[in-house]
Amino acid sequence: MDDFAVYVVLGVNDTPQKLLCAKGSAQFSVAVPQNSQQVVLFSTGRWGNRSCVNAELTDANRVPITIGKLTPYNRCLSWERWEEECWTGGVMLTVTLEGGHLVKGYMMNTALNQFVKECNPDSTMTLPAVKEVKGKRKRGQPEKEDHKDGEEEQGQENICPNGVSMSSEASTPLRKVRGQTRQGQTRLGPEGKGQGSAEGTPYTPKSTPPQRVKGRLAKTPTTQISPSGRWGQSFCPIDPQTAILIGGQGSRMQFCKDPMWKLCTEDMSWVPAETLAEGPTPEARIGHTATFDPDSKRIFVFGGSKNNKWFNDVHILDTQSWKWSMVEAQGKVPSLAYHSCSMFRSELFVLGGVFPRPHPEPDGCSDSLYIFDPRLSIWYQPIITGDAPAPRSGHSACVIQGKIYVFGGWDTPLCFNDIYMLDLGLMEFSAVQTNGLPPSPRSWHGCALLSDSTFVVHGGYSGNQALNDTFTFNTDTNTWTELLHPQLSVPRAGHSIITMVLANENPSSEENGNNQNSDHSPKTLLIFGGGDNEGNFYSDLTTVNVTELLNQK
Repeated sequence: MDDFAVYVVLGVNDTPQKLLCAKGSAQFSVAVPQNSQQVVLFSTGRWGNRSCVNAELTDANRVPITIGKLTPYNRCLSWERWEEECWTGGVMLTVTLEGGHLVKGYMMNTALNQFVKECNPDSTMTLPAVKEVKGKRKRGQPEKEDHKDGEEEQGQENICPNGVSMSSEASTPLRKVRGQTRQGQTRLGPEGKGQGSAEGTPYTPKSTPPQRVKGRLAKTPTTQISPSGRWGQSFCPIDPQTAILIGGQGSRMQFCKDPMWKLCTEDMSWVPAETLAEGPTPEARIGHTATFDPDSKRIFVFGGSKNNKWFNDVHILDTQSWKWSMVEAQGKVPSLAYHSCSMFRSELFVLGGVFPRPHPEPDGCSDSLYIFDPRLSIWYQPIITGDAPAPRSGHSACVIQGKIYVFGGWDTPLCFNDIYMLDLGLMEFSAVQTNGLPPSPRSWHGCALLSDSTFVVHGGYSGNQALNDTFTFNTDTNTWTELLHPQLSVPRAGHSIITMVLANENPSSEENGNNQNSDHSPKTLLIFGGGDNEGNFYSDLTTVNVTELLNQK
């Protein structure tokens, strides 16, 4: 017996209403009462060969408010009015079934019209307030929606750390560089007003940012085959065939509706991955970190921010069972975004980042080091000696031969280009005296390990503009070397850089950007996303042979 069904609840005293069933229609719509505080959608019964149920809330003008997806692994969704922006009258919930034995081209218009009439804003019918439903929403894949030209957008802008915005408005706040104050620092002046690239064309060879509609982003087609343009995401390799993309924020400071993707490096194809894993997925965010542990085959997602919300949660994705879990950590748990996170001997080393302060004090940058032990699910702060770096965020860190090298970052009004080294055996910090011409001060740059003694720094934000230069640093000689490569010529900040030994280069090798076990197999540098701080957000994937970079003089 096929007992599959999809229900909606629109009030605490409202009985669940069946929208879809095994032998019913493939699509159904229902009006949401004006005073409803929350909508809960859930499925019952056996899914069989049904793949998903797409759900979408639209306003009176049929403009999408938000979307979601029910799957065999995620059988309940809830939308909160205060989280998805207030809805008034005329809001509709539309659900569409994919897979199974569908009744195509049929919609229960009679029942729909009756329910719209009952829930009309002019009606005297009221529903009790809906109590909060616990649980985490999962965002699904965007759907295609008509776009009306000329409509203004009013989406809330998420401000980057220290007041810098990567808004796609015509005018972008800029900071003027006033000159060098001391070694490794540049003092940034007050914010100015500069003209954005209103007529510029985003550098998106594989896809373009979604079209905009009133108040929000229009939904891209369900046949989307690559991530939308974004910055502030995390990109994490897990084996020679696979890398995982998590989170990010795109045009008009909207958090990506397609927050998780899997890159298959055999043919460089993208696969939507949010519904592939069971369990509670991390809430949409930027400025977080995703760190892979090659021993346990798990990804650790920590921190980040969403508008005025700061995260201190740790989500773990087991890449063997493809299940998410959330850690109930003990100890002094930090709330951070735009920090660095390095894996060493199965522990996470979290340094710096932006932390929230009570209003009206501005948020501050941290100079603290926190360590998370996954075996005990506990946070602790080690005793550190030496010359520690100044507070900063948007910096980079990589582990080389038992040492963490920290480069750049900023803490308004200072922007850094200094290097500090943390000896993980002695737990001692020291400033690194470098040779050669160093990169200019920057934050939100990309950094990846190229060899046992060399890491690369590319792009970033100078406090005034996005950068497109590339440098390598050799830890044996403490020498900076600038590189010129035609594929690394696009200015970008907030992008992701990783190195991988691809399967077609060495099938037996397992290498990733956080693994300290290095060999002589050829690596590939992969760069994804980012923005130019003038409203353009990228969705391109660039690959560069690491040997070519290391052979440059």
